[in-house]
This record gives sequence, C-alpha cells and structure tokens, in this order.
Amino acid sequence: MAKNNRKTIFCDIDGTLVYQFPFDEFDENKVEVLPGVAEKVKEWKEADHYIVLTTARPEDMREGTIKQLQLAGIHFNQLVMGIGREERYLINNSEKLTPDVSRAIGISVKRDGGFTDVDFKSIGL
Repeated sequence: MAKNNRKTIFCDIDGTLVYQFPFDEFDENKVEVLPGVAEKVKEWKEADHYIVLTTARPEDMREGTIKQLQLAGIHFNQLVMGIGREERYLINNSEKLTPDVSRAIGISVKRDGGFTDVDFKSIGL
C-alpha cells in the first residue's frame, strides 16, 4: 500500500481489544483478546496502516502492557498511556478537494464485545 493511502487507526485497549479488568488485578502474563480483534489488527498491519493504541493505564504499566500486547499478537506502531477515561474526541481537517468527505471518523464498540459485529468495510477499513 502506498504511504499516501495509509490510514491512521487510534484504538483503545481495555474493553476494546482485550477484556476490561480492574487495574489492581493487572497481570502482565495474562491477557484475553476479544473476538475478531486479532484478525482485524493483523489485517490492518498487513495493509500497512499506522496503529496507535491508547489507554488510561498509567505510564508505570507500560512494560507490562507491551508484554501483554505481544502475548496477544496485537501489533501497534505507537502506544499512548495515561489518557482520560471519559469521552475521546478525534479532530481532523477535511479534504481540500472534497470538503464534504470526513477525515475524522469515530466508532464506538460495545465494551468487551470485540470486533465480530463491527462493519469496518462501511467506513473504509
């Protein structure tokens, strides 16, 4: 895929890629991937999309989080730790030649629901 067609995917970790858990029960050697996630992330990697994982996990959990993601086979290009737990907003400009085409797209998935019921093709993923 040409770099000018490369999409950037921002994706939360807990409750989106892996089952949600209380931080005080964190075990870097244990991770449960949600249904359809491994296949979709592999597809994104093979398409050379840039994957930014975000999480409210504190910075001191970085090494353990990376270990969990490796165990789960979840590829990423960047990991952003310590973000807020409330709403997250993606703000981007519109395409200069086609201003009616949105370049900021948001998807909400059911917590711990995985990706099997998400129609990514309808939004170009």
